[in-house]
Amino acid sequence: MTQQSLELALQRLSNPKWRINNLYHIVDKQGRKIKFNLNWAQEDLYNNMWYCNVVLKARQLGISTFICLLFLDRCLFNSNQSAGIIAHTLEDAQQLFRRVKFAYDNLPPQLIDKIKADSDTAQMLKFSNGSSLRVGTSLRSSTFQYLHISEFGNICAKYPDKANEIITGSLNTVAPGQYIFIESTAEGKDGYFYEICKRAERTKESDLSKIDFKFHFFPWWKEPGYRIGSNIRIDDDLSNYFDHLKNVGINLDEEQRAWYASRYAIQNEDMWREYPSTAEESWQVSNEGFYYGKQLTVAKVEGRIGRVPYDDKLLVSTAWDLGGATATSDYTSIWFFQVYGKEIRIIDYLEGHNSLQEWIGLVLKKDYCYDTHLAPHDISVTEMSNGISRINTARKMGIRMLPVKKSFIIEGIDEVRNILSRCWFDEKKCEKGINALENYKKQWDERLGTWENRPLHNWASHGADAMRTLATGLHYVVNKNQVDRHNPAQYMKNRFGT
Repeated sequence: MTQQSLELALQRLSNPKWRINNLYHIVDKQGRKIKFNLNWAQEDLYNNMWYCNVVLKARQLGISTFICLLFLDRCLFNSNQSAGIIAHTLEDAQQLFRRVKFAYDNLPPQLIDKIKADSDTAQMLKFSNGSSLRVGTSLRSSTFQYLHISEFGNICAKYPDKANEIITGSLNTVAPGQYIFIESTAEGKDGYFYEICKRAERTKESDLSKIDFKFHFFPWWKEPGYRIGSNIRIDDDLSNYFDHLKNVGINLDEEQRAWYASRYAIQNEDMWREYPSTAEESWQVSNEGFYYGKQLTVAKVEGRIGRVPYDDKLLVSTAWDLGGATATSDYTSIWFFQVYGKEIRIIDYLEGHNSLQEWIGLVLKKDYCYDTHLAPHDISVTEMSNGISRINTARKMGIRMLPVKKSFIIEGIDEVRNILSRCWFDEKKCEKGINALENYKKQWDERLGTWENRPLHNWASHGADAMRTLATGLHYVVNKNQVDRHNPAQYMKNRFGT
């Protein structure tokens, strides 16, 4: 090798971007060994990365592969660096590790001889320069200069305890000024990934500190490969959707529209999660494991979540989920609704920690004319603390609670699904309640790797339980017999014995 060629080689090796584009090999989607070269999304992330990065993305853009190779490169060409990669299962972590190992094993022999892997296990590479790269489902005990959390939205949705462990443990292994990459597709408006993304979106780039996350979004329509030339019939709903995208500055050509339509025919509303066009769209639906995801998506598309004003010509009914007897024991949630024909107009929502007496006071302060107050079946149970049932407490304060019939939880969930197509929600006043319904989901069985047919009890349960009260008690509001309508006192006597 001549002095000139040696100097050129050293110059190239001193350039991290040249190394990324020329030294490493991967296996492509067809199973072929190819030299890695940054695609548009990977290059955008490389050129615009910050110390802390959160990435919301469409599927199959190679973001996790790029981060793996970036970490490998930083470890090989810098001494005493530690990199960690976290995935939601050990199998997925090892799959990411295999990409790293494949890239290292296929380096030029001269480089492997110079930077040997002294320790090579199924989960860790330790190099002769003192640097190391390891993978796992949680990395609490080490100190890292580089940390990658893969598909964190999925972890938050299925393994909330593990997500909390990552936030409180693994993130604290990286000091300010080091590098963190959190990437995922969206999994609903709940959990750390959603919160980190929304906070990062609100933070101006000029205001970022070394511990603030920078937001990156990579939509499907920027990917050149997401297009087909065949003629695909596009129905009116998709045409309206494409017109909506055009109105916000996203102009799709015919081949892109055809590609999207062909995918949509199989995945339906899950396209918003798997292949989002806008960042906001990606949060709108995550049907997997969520009880009401599809129904609420349809409600949004049909414009049934927006402004729903109080109609003073109609009576207002309420549906409750009652917390414990004390103000701090549990949440209480209350839906306020009016019935007009087959429409169920949900105009207001309350939730929080208060005593029953305080909640009744808040309800009565509202400028509504009330009809029926639907409550869970156990409201008639006598409180051990004072020997008085909460239904009697409410009656003394001026509210007649109507206990709905007890039903199995899954039956009640089905009844909610049956009425959601008739519901109109006031988006502003019912924001917290809508968020609860969107995030009401099944329990995840980690051992079997599947969703159980029972709800996860979390913050979203209370608003969902109150909606179940509404659904199972709705017939008391809409199907009163003639005696009840013309003689409310007789109705209450028949129902409550007073």
